[in-house]
Amino acid sequence: MQGNIRAKKSLGQNFLKSGAILGEIVKAGEVSSDDFIVEIGPGKGSLTKKLLETGATVLAIEKDYRLIEFLNEKFEESISTKKLQILEGDVLELDLEKDLPENFLNKKYKLVANIPYYITGLIIEKFLSSKNSPVDAILMVQKEVCDRIVARDNKESILSMSVKAYSEPKYIKKVPAKFFSPAPRVDSAIIKLGNISKKVFEENNVLEDVFFKIVRAGFSHKRKILISNLKEWQKKNSNKARTDQNTKIYEIDFSEKFNKQNIDLKIRAENLQVKDWINLIK
Repeated sequence: MQGNIRAKKSLGQNFLKSGAILGEIVKAGEVSSDDFIVEIGPGKGSLTKKLLETGATVLAIEKDYRLIEFLNEKFEESISTKKLQILEGDVLELDLEKDLPENFLNKKYKLVANIPYYITGLIIEKFLSSKNSPVDAILMVQKEVCDRIVARDNKESILSMSVKAYSEPKYIKKVPAKFFSPAPRVDSAIIKLGNISKKVFEENNVLEDVFFKIVRAGFSHKRKILISNLKEWQKKNSNKARTDQNTKIYEIDFSEKFNKQNIDLKIRAENLQVKDWINLIK
């Protein structure tokens, strides 16, 4: 067994070496023997082992070919009993509705992962917006990113709105860099994205792409007030009103909408919650 495999910088690998922190991840996910777990980037299998100890069924997706043989040997028994499946590939290229093993398709599953920081946003977007999204996600991310998602400074962002539109994010625990090998330059944090669904869009009859067009427009110039950004966006895209199937978004009278919702005309995008954006668009 090749236990001396070095982390690849090009893949953003930082192997978590603290048993206590691994336990915190599993605890945050409330992982039990009834659960189906998708793990991204199992590395040398430290988190995989903790997940299997709960009795859960695990699908580990690993891009680094060097680790596949290592994992197959390390978890030979769990693989033979089908409690663990290892899928070689890039998670960003997988079709979550077609490419997962048959026993994971149309199953409620949890996403549990210590993910490479440079693709954090892409992974979150892929899993939250998919038709085959997890019910919960427990992720190890860069602490700064975690802070932005939960808006610890009480200032929302495109990232926090993108996550909160689909889930209920909760800051679990700070994880210092020293608990990784090699140690990254920044601290990390465990975040839980609970109750993942698209119900905020479905219940309010709001299209996801319309919601995000408006949110991105609202945050387009951080120093400007929200209504100025929205009106500027409308003016800039007025020609699209003839070709875009969602033409009404270019015709919204935002001044009227703000007044109806009792929203301060001088408010900035960072001060609105998901429900406020939804009410503006409905």
